[in-house]
Amino acid sequence: MAQPVSHGREPPIGNLRRDAANEVKTMPAEEARAHSPDHAAAPIDAAEAVQALKSGPIGAFVVASIAVGLLFVGWLAFYFLLFMPRGPSG
Repeated sequence: MAQPVSHGREPPIGNLRRDAANEVKTMPAEEARAHSPDHAAAPIDAAEAVQALKSGPIGAFVVASIAVGLLFVGWLAFYFLLFMPRGPSG
């Protein structure tokens, strides 16, 4: 098997470090534990998924509605407080 070509000392990439014995980049053990299955949520069955998704993304619609409402109120404020007092153009 061909050996990888090395062009001198390579800088470290993020928190990865080069293992001198076999030229494999390894991650420190304290970071690798974060990717273990112990830190993943337990799987749920189809019935629980349907129940959770039944109402849809209500929170996202509420946040979007508030943002659009504030934008519209700001536009009305500019229109009536800035443009209307200046009178017609031309």
